[in-house]
Amino acid sequence: MNLSRGTIIHGKDTICFNVLYVARKTLEIAVHPDSRVVVKAPVGTLFDEVQKRVVKRAGWIKRQLDYFRQFEPRTPPRRYLGGETHLYLGRHYRLKVVKGDENMVKLVRGHMCVSLAEPSPETVKALLDQWYRQKAVAKFNDNFDRCWPSFKKILGEKPKIQIRRMSKRWGSLSKGGILTLNTELIRAPRECIEYVITHELCHMECHDHSSAFYDLLEKVMPDWEKRKHKLELALV
Repeated sequence: MNLSRGTIIHGKDTICFNVLYVARKTLEIAVHPDSRVVVKAPVGTLFDEVQKRVVKRAGWIKRQLDYFRQFEPRTPPRRYLGGETHLYLGRHYRLKVVKGDENMVKLVRGHMCVSLAEPSPETVKALLDQWYRQKAVAKFNDNFDRCWPSFKKILGEKPKIQIRRMSKRWGSLSKGGILTLNTELIRAPRECIEYVITHELCHMECHDHSSAFYDLLEKVMPDWEKRKHKLELALV
């Protein structure tokens, strides 16, 4: 397997890519969560032909890179101390930690009140993680039920939903029809959660980000770009 590297200019952006020459009949371009752009080309393909294909797909590559870059942290890590702000469904809540007999989390007048028998940054984080997950299970299912009617006739069978923390995706859809949502989405506004669910449901009909995919997304959610932009701004 041979390897080469290349660079193209797309507008104001420089796109670097790696080329792997392998035993295959078609050329494939993939953008990975770590921002690597990898081209798999048949052995014997001229580099100029590879570069032309990358130029042709530059707009799509840029969209994928922008998608993955939104996950790069732009705020300091949470320390789980009183006074910090934490997001829930798009709203900022100021963390208030108190010592109490019962371990619980409550939202009270703009505060996220955490009660613990032995409060510490570690126990606060553990309790909040548990609370966020419980909220995610309930809210994501409600959000899904609001999105599903637009797809019922197209897809027929509902996908199964699972929730877990993911570092580079808001959602994903497996070949077996399992819709996975990132627990961190519970911090985003409701309309942004519905955008991610709708995006993934569109993949049940159109597996890639082709024009057919975006036509379907536009049909079922005309304001998807506005929601996507709001998501990118909300979870920074």
